[in-house]
Amino acid sequence: MSNFNYEQAIDYLYTSMPMFQQVGSDAYKPGFERILALCTLADNPQHKFKTIHIAGTNGKGSTAHSLSAILQTAGYKTGLFTSPHLKSFTERSRINGISVSEAYVTDFVNKYYYDFEVIKPSFFELTTFLAFEYFASQNVDIAVIETGMGGRLDSTNIISPLVSIITNISWDHADYLGDTLPKIAGEKAGIIKSNTPIVISQFQSEDILNVFTEKAKLENAPIYFSWEVFQHGVAEFKNDGYQYLTYLFENQNYTVKSSLLGACQIDNLRGVLTACKVLKSEGLNIEDEHIFTALTNVQQLSGLKGRWQILNNKPLTICDTAHNEDGLKQTFDQLQTLNYNNLYIVLGIAKDKYPEKLLHLFPKQANYIICEAKISRAAKAEKLFQVFKNHGFNVQLEPNVNKAIALAQSLAKNEDVIYVGGSTFVVAEIEGL
Repeated sequence: MSNFNYEQAIDYLYTSMPMFQQVGSDAYKPGFERILALCTLADNPQHKFKTIHIAGTNGKGSTAHSLSAILQTAGYKTGLFTSPHLKSFTERSRINGISVSEAYVTDFVNKYYYDFEVIKPSFFELTTFLAFEYFASQNVDIAVIETGMGGRLDSTNIISPLVSIITNISWDHADYLGDTLPKIAGEKAGIIKSNTPIVISQFQSEDILNVFTEKAKLENAPIYFSWEVFQHGVAEFKNDGYQYLTYLFENQNYTVKSSLLGACQIDNLRGVLTACKVLKSEGLNIEDEHIFTALTNVQQLSGLKGRWQILNNKPLTICDTAHNEDGLKQTFDQLQTLNYNNLYIVLGIAKDKYPEKLLHLFPKQANYIICEAKISRAAKAEKLFQVFKNHGFNVQLEPNVNKAIALAQSLAKNEDVIYVGGSTFVVAEIEGL
């Protein structure tokens, strides 16, 4: 047993087992050998509570936090495992919206330090094990578990969930998951398990849906296409600050008031609502009143930050963690629905996102301020600035994230809009978030 304090324990995790989000491929270790070895140390905690498993390219976080809020409101002691974190490592494991304590993390590292030195897990495997052990030790009723990357070989894929959810398939991590969307879908479909219901949140092309259908058939898993259960989704943002989403459910209008904003929530909430109906059929006590109450308070109940989050009203300032092609397209489509005189975009991206491939997504008439998150995986601000300048964008350079936001605020008038994003780690550096 070691004798780390919290700062030393976190430093050990980051230096011995670097995060994929920080360094990329050097941190990637697919397969189950190490996570199973870790879980054996704690008598397989992953089997001591009920679970819900979520995979997908975009929408996992909103889906996971919404389900956590609903289960909490329904009276269940609910674990929530998500990644990456924004401000603190402790955000990755929550119970009823409250992050694991620094003291627990410290004790955990000290307790298993010598085992880690032998097993050599990846950072994500270790955080997965911590979540499983923490949830079991605190006797949660159910835990919502989000995959890290992919699904088939993801270290979370050793659970036996009540229901699995696949949110959306688009381009991200193609170097690891495959160079076509059906190949990526095949990796995500790896969470579909024998005789376990699977919910597909978003309608996609036939070749992608066929991947899910074939895998479900192979596993004898009941498959639910959420757009067939909650049909014809329409979203309306109102002056009270909420988004109202109306579906056709069993031939009647079904409207939910959501604190999560953005048109992407039409599909995310379809999946959530469908999963709730499946969970109810599995014996969980989830009523419409629990759903309605929870969805108006997702951020407060679950601790979600950085998803189409309004930072300021005059000028309207929004941040969002969208960071890949599909997520950014949805975000910029949403921005175009707002009324403003001028749009200012404070932007930084990861260097493995190939900015030239994303340029077509960015509105040409916006004013860009290029910044750089303080991680090794961030694209260099000077290089990104040059790419935008060479392609005729109106662009300025301010590498420091918060100075870039301050610059945008000094330039923008009350009738303008400021957007901050491009990377989870840009949003993570926003002061006061």
